[in-house]
Amino acid sequence: MESRLDIKPDPGYSGLESQLYMEPVQQTVPQTITNRVKELRIALGWTQEQLAQAAGVSRQSINSIERNRYVPSLELALIFARIFSCSTDQIFQLENQS
Repeated sequence: MESRLDIKPDPGYSGLESQLYMEPVQQTVPQTITNRVKELRIALGWTQEQLAQAAGVSRQSINSIERNRYVPSLELALIFARIFSCSTDQIFQLENQS
């Protein structure tokens, strides 16, 4: 007697069909992410500590983000957007390095 564990499921497609066929993106100019976190924080009249508490991170993290030494996660970027009442692309910009 054969059980379901003995039967290999048919995936319905070959391994080759599961690959995406896309042209690779050629990045010719290095890019960096900059932000307006410090500017927006100051506009609220907040200290780094107050922003850190509101965002649920350390003051050191805020300092690193403001100095462009650390790029925050998507989750943290969305939290900043809520705190500052603006979209993430108003806070963070992708810029070409010169």
